[in-house]
Amino acid sequence: MTTRILDGRPYSPLDEVLYWCRELVEDPDFPTVRQWRENGGKVLGHFQVYFPEEIAHAAGMLPFKMRGAALEARQAEARFGSYLCSIIKTSLELALSGRVQLDMFVSHPICDVARNLAAVWGRNFPYPCQILYLPQNANSAHSAQYLCDEYARLKREVEGVAGRTIADDDLRSAIAVFNENRRLMRRLYAIKRDTPWLLPADEAYVLVSIGGMIPREEHNELLKAVIPQIEARTAKPQDRIRVVFEGGFCEQPPLDLLRTISQSMYVVDDDLLIGLRWILEDVPMAGDPLMNLAEAYLEKSSYSPVQHDLRKPKEKMLLERMRAARASAAIITAAKMCEPGLDEQVAYVKALDEHGTPYFVSEFEENMTSFDHLQIQLETFVENLLFA
Repeated sequence: MTTRILDGRPYSPLDEVLYWCRELVEDPDFPTVRQWRENGGKVLGHFQVYFPEEIAHAAGMLPFKMRGAALEARQAEARFGSYLCSIIKTSLELALSGRVQLDMFVSHPICDVARNLAAVWGRNFPYPCQILYLPQNANSAHSAQYLCDEYARLKREVEGVAGRTIADDDLRSAIAVFNENRRLMRRLYAIKRDTPWLLPADEAYVLVSIGGMIPREEHNELLKAVIPQIEARTAKPQDRIRVVFEGGFCEQPPLDLLRTISQSMYVVDDDLLIGLRWILEDVPMAGDPLMNLAEAYLEKSSYSPVQHDLRKPKEKMLLERMRAARASAAIITAAKMCEPGLDEQVAYVKALDEHGTPYFVSEFEENMTSFDHLQIQLETFVENLLFA
């Protein structure tokens, strides 16, 4: 890695780190991405949910997780229909407005809207716009080989943009960096699960989210510096219910929404930015690195409404997530106009009803700004549980 982004920013005290992380995460101009390009680096933007970032990293590119932004999609509105989710429009708006400049874009057919995103993107920009076809049938005996071949196709496209060959050792080096990164994020989530009074949901979110917009080596340095500071906090536990937040797999809720939730309950697990944490174990270093990444996606991974795997029924996985986090209730939410998320809400609610588990259902949009009504609803929900 020749380009650094965070030099000059302190890794302590913790409050200052959290402040500038939040500033960077909420800035719709994404200054870290701009700085990378100004320093001569190339950027691969990838849409939600999962992308094998190791391939872009191995080519010396910055993998940038396109997650929309809280802005008005003035130009993008003319490229899409009206009744679509916000993240599709604002992600394209970031590029059309010049806030984010890419050298390559990759999308995935996770829903009807995203299926057409690469084509719309490609009509508006001269750089390559690709679709990564993750396996539709994750249970097929041929899915790992299929995905390995798809990764190899993508690798060739990335090599053309980066202007260099990606050797197997380059991929192994990248896998080592990302293995460490996922281990550190698991430590962060262990703090949320075991001592949630030390790490509110909005703070955990910015510490994870910033990883999708800076070199992953620097994210590792950041997490290694802040995790001991979080563990050293002296906050005391309060009488709050423990909840799991479900519904943040693609479009992301505003930080103030997460802060509002954290004021009345402990969020002990969630699916926010799940693509960055998709692989749950270290990817092996020995053997074919692309096959190792493919097998990890299929066999060592989390769950999402956009992956269809009969071994991971979503309702069962949610209940298991709640059990592992010792949560007594769930917040079941979805982005407005999100078909996968809203469809899954129905199944989640049915399963929670059958198990007698309390839940709170809501919708969100990335650019919402008023949370007073939500706060009243959440406080009422908590009071009903605590004093029933």
